[in-house]
Amino acid sequence: MMERLLLMWDRLRDRLVAADPGLLRLRRALLAVFGIGLSIVVLLAAGRTIPTIMVAAVAAMQAAFTVNDRAPRAQVVTLVLAFCSGALSMTCAAFGQAAPPLDNLLFIVLIFLAVYAQRFAPRGNALGALAFFMFFFAMFLRIQPAQLPGYLLALLVGICANGFVRFGVLRRDPDRELLRIRKAFRARLSAVARAAAAYLAGGGTGWRRQQLLRADSRLHEAVLMIEDAIGEVLDPPASDLLRRRAIEVELAAKWLSITTRRTSTEELPDEVRDELIGRLLRFESLIEHDPQELPVISDTDEFSRMLVSGSRLDRRGPGDDLRRAIAELALADVNAQRIAEHDYSAEAQIPEPEPPAKKRLVAYDNQTRSAIQAMIGGGLAMLGGELVSPQRWYWAVLTVFVVFLNTSTAGATLVKGMRRVSGTLVGIFGGMLLALLVTGNVTATVLLILACVFCVVYTARVSQVVMSFFVTCLLGLLYSLLGAFTLEVLWLRVAETAVGAIAGILAAIAVVPVRTRTVLRSDLESVLADLRDFLEAAESLLTGRENVNVIELSRELDRSVEQVRTTVEPLTHPMSVNSRRDYGSYVLTTLDRISFRARHVAARAEPGLLSADDRLTTLTGRLIGNIGILLEAVGNGTQRRLDRGGETSVTTREDTAQARSVLLSLSRLDEAVIALGRVFGVRSTESVQANVRRRTRSVSAGTDSITNTSDAELAAPGRAEAGEGSRTTEPVRRSTQ
Repeated sequence: MMERLLLMWDRLRDRLVAADPGLLRLRRALLAVFGIGLSIVVLLAAGRTIPTIMVAAVAAMQAAFTVNDRAPRAQVVTLVLAFCSGALSMTCAAFGQAAPPLDNLLFIVLIFLAVYAQRFAPRGNALGALAFFMFFFAMFLRIQPAQLPGYLLALLVGICANGFVRFGVLRRDPDRELLRIRKAFRARLSAVARAAAAYLAGGGTGWRRQQLLRADSRLHEAVLMIEDAIGEVLDPPASDLLRRRAIEVELAAKWLSITTRRTSTEELPDEVRDELIGRLLRFESLIEHDPQELPVISDTDEFSRMLVSGSRLDRRGPGDDLRRAIAELALADVNAQRIAEHDYSAEAQIPEPEPPAKKRLVAYDNQTRSAIQAMIGGGLAMLGGELVSPQRWYWAVLTVFVVFLNTSTAGATLVKGMRRVSGTLVGIFGGMLLALLVTGNVTATVLLILACVFCVVYTARVSQVVMSFFVTCLLGLLYSLLGAFTLEVLWLRVAETAVGAIAGILAAIAVVPVRTRTVLRSDLESVLADLRDFLEAAESLLTGRENVNVIELSRELDRSVEQVRTTVEPLTHPMSVNSRRDYGSYVLTTLDRISFRARHVAARAEPGLLSADDRLTTLTGRLIGNIGILLEAVGNGTQRRLDRGGETSVTTREDTAQARSVLLSLSRLDEAVIALGRVFGVRSTESVQANVRRRTRSVSAGTDSITNTSDAELAAPGRAEAGEGSRTTEPVRRSTQ
């Protein structure tokens, strides 16, 4: 019984660690709670009133939430500038309230500046958010000019409390954070092996397939999080090496998933299937959760047997592909752990760091349009909020500001507004219950406020609904602490939130609207441009003409694809119609194929690997030409046809396994680009052989209807390795104009 409980605890710990790699969200939430607690202690000892304590608490919470500069010195600068922006904002609010409607005009201008400042992240986010919330609370508390010195002192206390906790109590240790992220990475890598074993044992059911795909997706997220953290631990050349090795692990894990899906469709003897399942489970057990113990796995007999059994390239028996995939993943994992432990002895070269790109101070783009929309939406919310409640109209303006944070399309604003209203509506009951339970008990109220602050900060980047729920609970407790709690106040909060959400949505739709499809086209154009740059660099590297860093270029492509994933979210949201969701899923699936194949080429490419090889020239030439056609289609809707070409052989005896792998990935990348052309309605010129081998079904549903294909695609001759993109075999009608 005890062993089972310990196992359950280990599983729960792994899930928690994997959900918050590096415990970064936990540290940020504790930073907010401890900063608020210290502010309360200092100001209570000084005999300050509750309203001044609230200002200090808000300043401490916002500083913990928004000051995210990587270097400690940069954080100090941001904290100083945040105090200056907050003090200026509070001063404007105090004098503006003395001369209405000047306060309303200043508030509207501030919304524009705060949203526009997002382009200068992370410092712009911190300065804009703190300025906005100080103005908001100055109006909430009705601060008069004569009261400013006391409130500015409270603001300073809140900022200093955050700085003390940030650099003293919870001082950041990048090495430990990287270690925690590596633990999370291992937990997710273990989940891939476990899901692969379950998929093979369960016969490849749809539910098991979703589990396997989800494990792959979470591993990819962990790799991206590692990239965000390693820059603070390793110098740029070493961090680039770790990036490359992490990509190799991700690719090997993805290949393991694909091979498992393909193997499950084969006729395997029961003893072979059981042996493969046991091998996957044994590999999962060898993935130590504590990276400090690695690369111990390379010293074990099991690891040696995996490498030996996976290197039998001279024969092909049942399950050998899966054995090879396990061996490749084990070896890639060991190489990554060596880099993480600062062991570079096995590396041939260290890449050179690249200077950061500069941001323009003034530009008219989607972010600027969002700022204009937020300003006009704030004006509408102000008018609507005044009709609902002349005393509480600023809650509606707050909602406008929140729904425009980190959104750039009308669809994203609509989704975020709905989530905000839903969370607030549910939070009414939580706030009412908590306020009634602790009425008259100041200590219990403060403790619950701190708990709500922790939950707000911890869940802010996970779920808008959950965050809004805790914000509403927090407001109920604050009103209880001020002695002004009533159920009508909470319902008024819901009404003002709804007014703000509607105003923001109307502004996003009617004022210089930024349609999701328009931004999607722009993002797809960035993806295509990055893909073209990657292919040109990869060709130069593989032919030996130039030694370039294709790993970083593949990561740039990954970042562009992630931006598309964010943009297309309104189309895949449950509130969207089925055809839109099918369209969005098709785009994401196709781009996933492209980014996966690019990462695979980057991980396997070496200088001169395919020098003077006509197949490389044929593949890359056709790919770059097709990408050019798609870029034209994005801009002016050209109807030029894509060149599909014939089948490119990658199985000659003279090829090394590495060369075959690179050529195969380029060939599959070619197919994925052809599939992406269907998004723009661009057809392809197909050879007779390609027409004979094509496996598609006509789509009789409405526009953008994508019919899913089954795992039978994985067993198709000559297409077994393309299993990760089986859904991209269906045609798509033109629908992005």
